[in-house]
Amino acid sequence: MAKRAKLTKGQMRRVKANQEKRLAKRQIQQEAEFSDSQLGSLEYGRVVSRFGQHADILTDEGDILRCNIRRTISSLVTGDRVAWRRAEESEQGMQGVVEAVEERESVLTRPDMYDGIKPIAANVERVFIISSPQPAFSDQIIDRYIVACEDAGIEAIIVMNKTDLISPEEREHILARLSVYEQIGYPVFHASAVTGEGIQALRDEIQGHISVLVGQSGVGKSSLVKAALPEVDLAIGAISDNSGLGQHTTTVARWYPLEQGGALIDSPGIREFGLWHIAADRVTACFRDFEPFLGTCKFRDCKHADDPGCALQKAVADGKLDAGRLENYHRIIQSLDQSEGARGGQF
Repeated sequence: MAKRAKLTKGQMRRVKANQEKRLAKRQIQQEAEFSDSQLGSLEYGRVVSRFGQHADILTDEGDILRCNIRRTISSLVTGDRVAWRRAEESEQGMQGVVEAVEERESVLTRPDMYDGIKPIAANVERVFIISSPQPAFSDQIIDRYIVACEDAGIEAIIVMNKTDLISPEEREHILARLSVYEQIGYPVFHASAVTGEGIQALRDEIQGHISVLVGQSGVGKSSLVKAALPEVDLAIGAISDNSGLGQHTTTVARWYPLEQGGALIDSPGIREFGLWHIAADRVTACFRDFEPFLGTCKFRDCKHADDPGCALQKAVADGKLDAGRLENYHRIIQSLDQSEGARGGQF
């Protein structure tokens, strides 16, 4: 059988555009099935999850109903507060229509090569950044998530998971890197679903807030949730034997109410969190430990590398700033330039 030719980026965009047109046409037909006389008065609810042109809405009564989304709504994600109207009779499984989205208090986003900036979850108060020794511990990835949190104005909390798998050779390095974040002011938790270490402390920290878990695939987000929040039913995956990378177990973000108030939003695992939607100067500002030294370099256009009179480099030499954080910063800035070249300036 002949090997199927790989689509170019232009062809992929056209295919996606055609799919969106078909979805829009189908939605127009579905919306037409609900006349105003068939819909009740406005009610308010929370987006549990979104599936294309439909969304599951958590009502004030605690029910979850699947609704159409009005074509006038340009963006809708898990965690959004919405105004919706209940259908007197369901049509093709649809039980209502989402009419409007309330203003967001925060939104966690990530860039997409074809869609531009994609929101992941809305109205999030805390982001739990999950790391582990498997597939691999990476403080560079932690710093990427922290930049995204700082940019969105969301509190970042670091969780070192699978502590039972940390080898003696890794332990000193990992603990040293995590202590840097604690000194900066980021809470750090150590946990293991196997031994039970830190599970109760993590449960107490999650309750009462709207939180989202992020991290590379395979770091054990779902297993950690199962241990800390047994009332939440998540799919659980494993590390791929072939690649050593995590297998995706979550395909769409979903809202899970918690027993003591608040909610957990489980997001699809992503192996790399791009930041090319954030300007370089904004990335610099998102390194909160840089703040005491910014604006004091010899030259205003200092790149904080080997520039003469760089205040950040001097702070590292004086032991006032962590060298690893500065190195990770430069890697992020370099990735912005590389992503710009790959996109050809299309965004």
